[in-house]
Amino acid sequence: MASGFLDRCISRLLHSRTSIAKKICGTLGPNVVRVGRHRLVKGPCHEAELEALQFVARSTSIPIPRVHRTYKYKDRLYIEMEYVQGQTLAAIIEELANFVGQLRGLKPPQDGIVASAESHSCLDYRIGNRPVGPFSTYDEFHAFLRGNIPFDSSEQIFGQQVSKCHSRSYRTLFSHSDLAQRNIIVKDGRIVAIIDWAFSGWYPEYWEYTKAHYGMMNVPDWYSEFERVMPKYDDELKAEYLLWALYEEPGNQKHWRVPGPEGAVVQ
Repeated sequence: MASGFLDRCISRLLHSRTSIAKKICGTLGPNVVRVGRHRLVKGPCHEAELEALQFVARSTSIPIPRVHRTYKYKDRLYIEMEYVQGQTLAAIIEELANFVGQLRGLKPPQDGIVASAESHSCLDYRIGNRPVGPFSTYDEFHAFLRGNIPFDSSEQIFGQQVSKCHSRSYRTLFSHSDLAQRNIIVKDGRIVAIIDWAFSGWYPEYWEYTKAHYGMMNVPDWYSEFERVMPKYDDELKAEYLLWALYEEPGNQKHWRVPGPEGAVVQ
């Protein structure tokens, strides 16, 4: 009973703080409210984002927003974290390369897994607007990206590029999965924070590279800068372009665009 009373008090506190803060400071985004000079509340969030913030903070020297506390309100997660001021620029590419290298050097809990930092379901709008997985093998994950079309039919439906990439072996690496300029905070010529870890998790080694292109189709200058940081996966990027055109969000069947064998939906 005491726990329930405490939860209700915390929920009311969260609601009061964010309501007042919206009037005084406004919002920083659809789900982000600044609640003080150095703090903000983000939510509702998926658990994967909190897992990533905690995992990266204890495993690397990458500057990220400090988590002060979390709240549950109507069974949804809200994270109170540090508000980091600065400018988002692309002029700090060598420093970014070091931080990406730290992420790619982390040891996965299991080879071939696609999951959050702590091996739970993951969220990525490339996949859909709901958490999916975890996937225990890349065969499962790639089948999902194909709209569950079997591998034996993949070349007929998508062409050789997809079937070639989906038959390869990949290392399992930790990916931020949204390394756009807006998420790299720079002040006085240095990166002071990398923010928005909602899509991060364990993915095949090409995912960071292809996802960067997915989120920056209209920012060609960023491509050339980012490719100085990351190993190139041009075959995988071509395969992803084909899949984006047909199953941009494989977790949302209403977005499937072509008919196919079992597992596909006519759009």
